Amino acid sequence: MSVAKVAVACAVLSTPYWLPNRVVALRGKVFARVNGDSAMTFPNDLVGADRFEEIYSHPAANGRSRGAGLSDLFWYWLSPGPEVHQEHLEAGPRYDDVARCTLRILSGPSAELSAAAARRTASVLDELVAGRAALVRLRDLMMPVWAEFLYGLVFREPCPPEARRLIVGHARDVVTSLKCTGPRHLARRARLTRYLERRVRAGEVAHELPSSLTLQERVHYLQGTFFNTGVVQMSEAMAHVLLALARHHDVQERVAADPDDDRYLGHVLDETFRMYPLFGIAHRITTADIEVDERTTLPSGSVLCFSYPDYHATGYADPEVFDPSRWERMSARAAHHIPFGVAANRPCPAWRLSPLVMRAAVREVLARFTLDSTVSHTRSIPHAAPCLLVRRDDPLPAHHVLLVRGFLRARDRWEDLWRSLLQLGLGTWMVLDARRARLAGTYFDAQDAEPPQVCPAHPTRRA
Repeated sequence: MSVAKVAVACAVLSTPYWLPNRVVALRGKVFARVNGDSAMTFPNDLVGADRFEEIYSHPAANGRSRGAGLSDLFWYWLSPGPEVHQEHLEAGPRYDDVARCTLRILSGPSAELSAAAARRTASVLDELVAGRAALVRLRDLMMPVWAEFLYGLVFREPCPPEARRLIVGHARDVVTSLKCTGPRHLARRARLTRYLERRVRAGEVAHELPSSLTLQERVHYLQGTFFNTGVVQMSEAMAHVLLALARHHDVQERVAADPDDDRYLGHVLDETFRMYPLFGIAHRITTADIEVDERTTLPSGSVLCFSYPDYHATGYADPEVFDPSRWERMSARAAHHIPFGVAANRPCPAWRLSPLVMRAAVREVLARFTLDSTVSHTRSIPHAAPCLLVRRDDPLPAHHVLLVRGFLRARDRWEDLWRSLLQLGLGTWMVLDARRARLAGTYFDAQDAEPPQVCPAHPTRRA
């Protein structure tokens, strides 16, 4: 065989090791170029990690969608109803009304919430993983758990199979489009919309929904906040925690040996959120000038992008190492650690609920299974976290586990190759399609074109 043929063969066989990173970098450049936003990403040389939270918390960094080209892309992914999605509503009375409702639905006694999460987890695991061992994708495995749990919070009743199927189908469609591994299927999403509309019209929601929203907007609010973002984010968070445990057996066995040690399990969650924050970038639009120093001002209308991974990598020894024990020596409040955002600028409404119910769910998983995985662990986990589950009371022979580990590693390499190419092509197409649709831009253009409503009692004032 000639040297040239050997070189070609080596290049082809080695593509899973070098091509995906090249494609990811190219995809980032394509997104930035096609999207056309001149956003500022922090921390940077202008605003370092020491001032990251200060700028993030600034009262003028409170715009959400109006005035940012990248809003069109987020609205495209989050349809239907992105205009009433809590994370994308502009500041004002309507946002306040929606935020209060969300907090009411997510509230409850800690013991009851934990017990409900444990029941849902146990039920789904016993239904979907019945054998001695199973290869699963952790994000997909967790979606029915949180579909049932959040349905229970909204409707205060057990989740019927039809509703679970619709919620999971909708959430999977959203997350695969967000990861650029699949196109949107709006007909699939519309089936959940129609189901929720029937329930809202019949008055079957167990809570008073925001009075500032129309009936259709209330439907979209429930769909977007709880059965889109809620299910997706909780499933991704659990996938990250369980995959970290599957890759770090010493941590896994310490948690399994003493499942009631809330302190250590809390450290595991903190370290997982630090290394794999659910939000990559949080963007805000300035509604007034922000003075950084005597020489620098961020003008009104600036698009500010706050990078959680970059911020979470500062202020730690060996930030690339997964080490829950670091939290025994430091406080999460004092560290560069904002897994749920900053309190002064629209934090995640589930900041209290999520760690509470996740601990309950982790205990249920580890009570039944040992976890093992050799796949890559990145913040976006586009592979949905492949993992081997083995019954604790019926372990597999060691050589069987080794074979599965090798299979997972090899499959992950080759899947990463074709997936990165798919993401490049599909992602670029979706960015272009979102720019064509201009969902956010068209919405705000229509608002600006509407004549101001006048308050009858005071003709010189707007209603």
